Amino acid sequence: MKPRTEKLYQRVVNAIADSIADGRYTIGTRLPGERELAEEFGVSRPTIREAMIALEIRGLVEARHGSGLYVTSTPASSTAPAELDIGAFELIEARILFEGEACAVAATVIDDEALADLDRLLAEMAANAEASPEALDADRRFHLRIAEATGNTVISTVVEMLWNLRERAPLSAHMFAEARREGVHPRVDEHRLIVDALRARDSAAARRAMRDHLRRVIQDLLSATEVEAMRRTQSEIAEQRGTLERRLHA
Repeated sequence: MKPRTEKLYQRVVNAIADSIADGRYTIGTRLPGERELAEEFGVSRPTIREAMIALEIRGLVEARHGSGLYVTSTPASSTAPAELDIGAFELIEARILFEGEACAVAATVIDDEALADLDRLLAEMAANAEASPEALDADRRFHLRIAEATGNTVISTVVEMLWNLRERAPLSAHMFAEARREGVHPRVDEHRLIVDALRARDSAAARRAMRDHLRRVIQDLLSATEVEAMRRTQSEIAEQRGTLERRLHA
């Protein structure tokens, strides 16, 4: 069997875990900043964010508010657990592919009962607090109802599996939880555009509305993780400024 290709964030995780094990980063040491790590490994900053979250989940580092990431323990193994395999960005990319097409198929066969169900779910999302469990559950049921409306059980099963992975894969679940803490929530207006396209039986518009919505989710996740990254960067700048001032006044 051909071995699976190591993902970019996993390469970063394993390299930093090795550096901790080898003593380059000892317990209590602060890791370099996001920008520095991105340059060192030749990857994007979102990849570094996924790697840092994976290291936190493994218990190797902890985030200290306004300060950065600090090493808290040495790894038992340099290999990341398999359950950390799926990050939020990778998951949403798959959802764009599958749910976009599911929405296009649903537009050709959806019935009035399914449309009424979607309208009720929109009302539930709008009636509850944006980040409440009720609104989040209505969001999930909305997407699953569209998949069900295709009349294809395989499509329904795949879409439901992707939604289950969102909460069961620790890396993905952690990133979505962080996004909710930063105020990211289901956008009722975007969901309404999806229903409008389905009601018009317009496959192209339905596909586009679903994909646009999920691309917005990616942007929301990037913004949410950027908040913590900015806090760390600001802390690093403040520390550098303090060091410079001490040298100037020595």
